[in-house]
Amino acid sequence: MTWLRSPAHARWLESEFDALVGFAADAATPEGFGYLDSDGEVVAERGSELYVTCRMVHTFALAALLGRPGAATQVDHGLRALAGPFADGDHGGWFAAIGPDGPLDDSKPAYAHAFVILAAASATVAGRPGASELLARALTVSEQRFWREEDRMVVECWDRAFTELEDYRGVNANMHTVEAYLAAADATGHDVWLDRALAITTRVLDDFARRTDWRIPEHFDADWNPLLDYNADTPAHPFRPAGATIGHWFEWARLALDVRAALEARGRDCPDFLLEAATALFEAGVEQGWSVDGDDGFIYTVDFSGAPLVRERMHWVVAEALGAAAALFRLTGDDRYDAWYQLWWEYTAVHLIDAEHGSWIHELSPENGPSATVWDGKPDIYHAAQATLFGRLPLAPVLASAIERGLLDT
Repeated sequence: MTWLRSPAHARWLESEFDALVGFAADAATPEGFGYLDSDGEVVAERGSELYVTCRMVHTFALAALLGRPGAATQVDHGLRALAGPFADGDHGGWFAAIGPDGPLDDSKPAYAHAFVILAAASATVAGRPGASELLARALTVSEQRFWREEDRMVVECWDRAFTELEDYRGVNANMHTVEAYLAAADATGHDVWLDRALAITTRVLDDFARRTDWRIPEHFDADWNPLLDYNADTPAHPFRPAGATIGHWFEWARLALDVRAALEARGRDCPDFLLEAATALFEAGVEQGWSVDGDDGFIYTVDFSGAPLVRERMHWVVAEALGAAAALFRLTGDDRYDAWYQLWWEYTAVHLIDAEHGSWIHELSPENGPSATVWDGKPDIYHAAQATLFGRLPLAPVLASAIERGLLDT
């Protein structure tokens, strides 16, 4: 039985998507969307974080495109927050976090700004008022402040006034910029964003990852020299963990295939390394990440010999593994990917989906028990909601545009 061709499985995925959207239904704050705890309640003291708000806007835009009543209102609420309290009228860009009295974190990180693009692109495709203007503004900020043509990458984080730039460079922010640029290329019809997504992907995978046996270095200095011992004293950092991050191998595998499909859809040449890298990253993630220490689940990180580093299980890693398996199956038709897909949904149903409180448990211990060493609560539904869609949509266009064009499997 092939789940990735099963209408019955597609119906189950649809119901799980709706359950996730229902969990997030009360996430709105006066300033945007809040960080949710394990019961789906807003953690007020954290304020509203830019990346969380943007992920919610993106997910609710997908729900609106899928015809879910109430979702458009949530999108519009988020767009007003991004045009209002989050926006820095003096210096441009958006604050990393805000509260009722203004910014809680006035830095300007590339990671969160990539999610502004993604949210605006999805809302634009959903036809929400003000979205296209926000998208144009976000792309201008990205081009002027973050993109470096000489590096073919984006820089990491500015101060509020865009006068002081952090010396650190990170692959995580670039990965989400690829995701955002692909969405922008579909939403605007301007292939410059696809070209830049390809440029980033080429450098990360065909240069950095290939040299380290596909264990992608995450951390670099200002000249893009890898810092392989970065955060060795705090290995379980939620955004900058030490070593190599298993979940990102799967995420990059899917994105490489998305870039390949976008090029193919436009009649352009597809570099051979995209499929090669996607396959190699998937195989490395399975071999070095899945059930390597006695219990099922993906460990968080490994060192650069492939040995486990942080063994806690993150929900988002499984979500991205599901996406990579679905993408490779769709491209190759190899039932081996469907078998992994089935196994990981089984794991998700048994260990991650919280039938009592809703959403997915964000972190488990190496024994698949309760844990909160990296993440506490269930801040947003972005990864889990996308996991319910990857298996039902083509590789190009990306999620929102594919739904809008009626390409969803039923």
